[in-house]
Amino acid sequence: MACALAIGGVIAVQSRINGELGHRLHDGIFAAVISFTVGFLLLLLLIIFRKSSRRHLTHDLPQAYRSGRLVWWQFLGGLGGASVVASQTLTVPLLGVALFTVALVAGMTGSSLLVDGVGLAPGGKRAITGPRVAGAVGTTIAVGLAVSGRFSEGNLAVLALLAVVAAGVASSFQQAVNAQISVATRDPLVAAFVNFIAGLIALLGALAIEHLLGHPWTMPPAPWSDPLLWLGGPVGLLFIVTAAYFVAPLGVLLFSLLNIAGQLVGALILDLVVPTPGTIVDVNLVVGMLLTLAAVAVASYRPRRSKV
Repeated sequence: MACALAIGGVIAVQSRINGELGHRLHDGIFAAVISFTVGFLLLLLLIIFRKSSRRHLTHDLPQAYRSGRLVWWQFLGGLGGASVVASQTLTVPLLGVALFTVALVAGMTGSSLLVDGVGLAPGGKRAITGPRVAGAVGTTIAVGLAVSGRFSEGNLAVLALLAVVAAGVASSFQQAVNAQISVATRDPLVAAFVNFIAGLIALLGALAIEHLLGHPWTMPPAPWSDPLLWLGGPVGLLFIVTAAYFVAPLGVLLFSLLNIAGQLVGALILDLVVPTPGTIVDVNLVVGMLLTLAAVAVASYRPRRSKV
């Protein structure tokens, strides 16, 4: 639970990095491709130098597929990661990190509850209990409260918000299937590898379509001239590996809510200390975030078993 909470704060930083890269390039898809490519190359190096991961990738993964323990659609989790990274690069400059984060929460909470209920994650079906429902509903209410101040000011990008919500739904699916691959192969790095392959193929396809439509490209700054803009991929890799490992014991909903709590704290700090142009941190946003943290606590509650 502590790791799931901590990685959320790092993901808030990734959102700012990818959003800034997309702003610099004037191309969110190209920025997402760069982020995914850097993360994938780092992962590839880790697997090359880790003998057990090479064996799990070349032996255990094909065997799990042939035996039926894994099915083809479980290899598509990277589409969820691609949608999150693409939405970061496209919408964070418009919405700010905090509003992006609470919109992502809206998509993740309800869908995570459903994913756990049908048993898509390796931990099996998890009962839809009162505290879990209250946590999901409370988080959704918190999102509505947090964004409510933007409607009256007329600067709410509705399509951008909807895109982020959809990315949140895809993210809960991603976490569940990646955890399945991690359990089947006994290696979260293998799950991350499959994730990056699927996501990178999707993003490269989107980039090719964008190029055919005549969208101009801007070369990114060199890593040595602005290294921070190249750190989104490694941060994404850290999240994917962490999620693949911890979703099995925690479940998708609890992992997501703990991760979200960390994101909210990190996002609010970023928007206060280094805000993007047009970012507004008002009372509704702060209260909505506090309500989300309370919802996480409710969803995390597990009554003690009585001693016999």
